[in-house]
Amino acid sequence: MKDIKKLLFVVCISISNFVFGLQNKDVSPKSTTAEIKMSFWDLPYLKEAFINIKPTNKIDSQLAGELGIDGGKKEMIVKFAQQIANNKFGKYDSFLITHKGKLLFESYYKRGRIDLPHVQFSVTKAYTSLAIGRAIQLGYLSMNDLEKPLVNFLPRLDTTKFVAGVKKITLHQALTMSSGLRFSNEQITNFRKNPEKYKGINQIQAFLSLSKPITTTSKCYKYQGTDPILIMQVLDAIVPGSAKDFIKNELLDKLGINNYIWRNDLSGLPLADSGSSLTSRDMMKIGTLVLENGQWNGKQLISSEYLLKATSANTKPTEDWQPKTFSYGYLWYQTNLKIKNKSYDIKLAWGAGGNRIILSKELDLIIVITGHDAEDIIMTPITEIILPVFIK
Repeated sequence: MKDIKKLLFVVCISISNFVFGLQNKDVSPKSTTAEIKMSFWDLPYLKEAFINIKPTNKIDSQLAGELGIDGGKKEMIVKFAQQIANNKFGKYDSFLITHKGKLLFESYYKRGRIDLPHVQFSVTKAYTSLAIGRAIQLGYLSMNDLEKPLVNFLPRLDTTKFVAGVKKITLHQALTMSSGLRFSNEQITNFRKNPEKYKGINQIQAFLSLSKPITTTSKCYKYQGTDPILIMQVLDAIVPGSAKDFIKNELLDKLGINNYIWRNDLSGLPLADSGSSLTSRDMMKIGTLVLENGQWNGKQLISSEYLLKATSANTKPTEDWQPKTFSYGYLWYQTNLKIKNKSYDIKLAWGAGGNRIILSKELDLIIVITGHDAEDIIMTPITEIILPVFIK
């Protein structure tokens, strides 16, 4: 009976290899000339999913391996990928796994293309945080500066127009979504409809002048775009040149990331909370950088002291949609997951639609997911199905 089940499984896998494009050749879905020019939301769905258990390393410097040979249980992961293709978890566009420094698994669905930047939504916040870590590594900020009022770094502001309490907002508080800034829906609508009023430093001037007065009660966690926007303004003020050039030259270029989009905010600076688009493989590079404690190719790119703080539990998220087991660092999430009676420290960059970079130092594992799903339920099956197969 066991032999029959085994035979049936092999047959099923063989059939699925044909149907879903599971193979070792480099026939991964690439964008057409027309698709490169399209909005993400206009991209046509792939006619069939692409699932690869032995990725090529021709596109970039990522070392490649083979699922099952270099780690993981091939059958379970392929089955999971087929479930993604069959919409069991929602609308997802890519699913990649790196284990012990090797890309073992790569798959694309729907709007996923190997060479096309995918919208990141709030994963962008995590990249903004890394830019601050790079500035600290280069000496433009110090760890002690994180506890200083952020207005100290923005001398062009008119302090006479500030509402009560804003002079005491620290970089640490903004990085942990605890600035205390509060706006009405009408004010937020006004910001968006009148971009000409909020160019450059005028954006922050408006935030600090129009917010409700900051109190001890309001100075608590609230997930909002204004806090990372404050951080981007500080970055622009402290680095040579512009924040845009700094992010390009000192962060993304260093990682070999050159195929990306990072939209501008009303201010003209890079949109700090939700403006970037990266390829799935480049998201994997970000994950590798964090897993290696800020080192890249043997050089310290991000301050390791900052990165430890950024990916640790600094405060507790309070929104209904954020899992109660999650903590918040510096625009990164952290959680402890119990798997097979052992607790594992998991770091996450997380954005709407199911976009995630999931890291486990103990398992030497990075998982990248991209999607455009409104419900975003895939984290639970990942923790229950995928993470355990890398535990010996």
